[in-house]
Amino acid sequence: MEQKVTDIQIVPIKPRSGLVGFASFIFDGSFYLSSIGIYTRPKGGFRLTYPLRKTPGEDIPIYYPINKEVARVIEEAVSAKFEKIYGD
Repeated sequence: MEQKVTDIQIVPIKPRSGLVGFASFIFDGSFYLSSIGIYTRPKGGFRLTYPLRKTPGEDIPIYYPINKEVARVIEEAVSAKFEKIYGD
């Protein structure tokens, strides 16, 4: 079964330390995910970071892809949308 990433929204920010924006989207028509950081990669492309809850002594992930295939599907969809809107 192929996962789908739809309704992607991108909020660009003034770049700092590689962070260029935030993404939100609907995954597989079932989950709304937001506050996903979009960072540039040194050799081109983008990587995503997922929200954390900061507590004394540790950062606890709120959600994140549990396998490489899902991470790849999400990263490719968000990167393509970012490039389409803000690409050079």
